[in-house]
Amino acid sequence: MIELLPSILSADFAHLADQVAAAERGGGTTIHVDVMDGHFVPNITLGPPVVASLRKVTRLPLDCHLMIENPNEYIPAFADAGANWLSVHYEACPHLHRSLELITHHGMKPGVVLNPATRVDLILDILPMVHHVLIMSVNPGFGGQEFIPFSLDKIRRLAAIRKELRLAFRIEVDGGVAHDTVEQVVQAGADLLVAGNAVFGAGQPEQDARALLTAARAAAKM
Repeated sequence: MIELLPSILSADFAHLADQVAAAERGGGTTIHVDVMDGHFVPNITLGPPVVASLRKVTRLPLDCHLMIENPNEYIPAFADAGANWLSVHYEACPHLHRSLELITHHGMKPGVVLNPATRVDLILDILPMVHHVLIMSVNPGFGGQEFIPFSLDKIRRLAAIRKELRLAFRIEVDGGVAHDTVEQVVQAGADLLVAGNAVFGAGQPEQDARALLTAARAAAKM
């Protein structure tokens, strides 16, 4: 089942509740929250207080993507704030197994994220533990970047591994997912599509979310 995860990184924060509600009406099923610390990635965004505020205005699951150093220190705070899914970077976790266990212990669905230059095969051993694997199709840190084409090979590889090992984790893709890339992304095997600029950039999130999701689901049937 193809799902759209609107990313609030590109939303108008002065009208965040309205923007999230509009994206939900357009078919968004989970809200994607990018958390950046200015160290692991060259940008600073938001943290648990904003997640707690967001929790008050939507019943949709909150998918928090931690682009931060020392993520284990913050996992309990995101759980308390109302996060439902929590993903951490392979590159930021020297003890990834422990990090994923900690996320699960705090009642959230664990995910692992791979930067564009990180090979899928490096996470084979922990795949049975995760709810989702997030393939970054841009270098993390900023919205509105262009899709990196070799990301498609990584999605295909991950989909093949999922089938071979008979696992049920979801394949999430974040970065440059838009009308000109969504068909290729879906046909490569992704089923969770993170979109920020393509949903919120033009100021009509309901219509743009619906159009992108319709295109994605059509591509899945090809």
